[in-house]
Amino acid sequence: MAAKNPLRKLVDTANRFGPKMASFIMTRAFCSKVKLAGTAGVEILQTDGKSVTFRLKNRKKVQNHIGSVHAAGMALLAESATGFITGINLPGDKLPLIKSMNIRYLTRAQGDMQAVAHLSDEQISAMMQQDKGEVNVAVKVTDATGTQTVDCEMIWAWIPKKRSA
Repeated sequence: MAAKNPLRKLVDTANRFGPKMASFIMTRAFCSKVKLAGTAGVEILQTDGKSVTFRLKNRKKVQNHIGSVHAAGMALLAESATGFITGINLPGDKLPLIKSMNIRYLTRAQGDMQAVAHLSDEQISAMMQQDKGEVNVAVKVTDATGTQTVDCEMIWAWIPKKRSA
C-alpha cells in the first residue's frame, strides 16, 4: 500500500471549507514550503485533485520594465502549478523533482496571470504504481484577457524519498 501523502490530506481537508478559506489554507501551506512562490505572491485558487488553478497578480514586485508580469514570474507560476498537482498525486514516500521546463513566450501579458495545470487519470495511475518515473504535466498560462501568453512544457520526475542501502 502506498504511503499517505500529507499534502493531499491538507488539500482534502481544505476543500471541506468554502472556496475562499480553502484557497487561503492551501496558499499559506504551499508558500511556507516554496519560499519564492510566497515572495512573488503566488496564490492557489482551487483544486479538485486532478487540476489546479494558480494566480499571480500583476504587482510592482513581479513586474518587468514594461509593466507586465516578468518572464521569470510566469515561469514560476507554471512550475508551481505543475509541481503542486504532481505533488498531491504522488504517494507520500515519493519525491517530486522538476526534470525540465521549456517555455516559449507568445505575446505580451496584460494584467494578472493564471495557470491551470492538470493530470490525466492514466498519469495519476502511473504515479501511484511506479517507484520512479516522469510525467509531462499539461499547463495553460493566460493573462487577464484570457490570452495564452506562454507555451509551457513541464516534465516532472519522481523518485523514492529514501533509498535502501
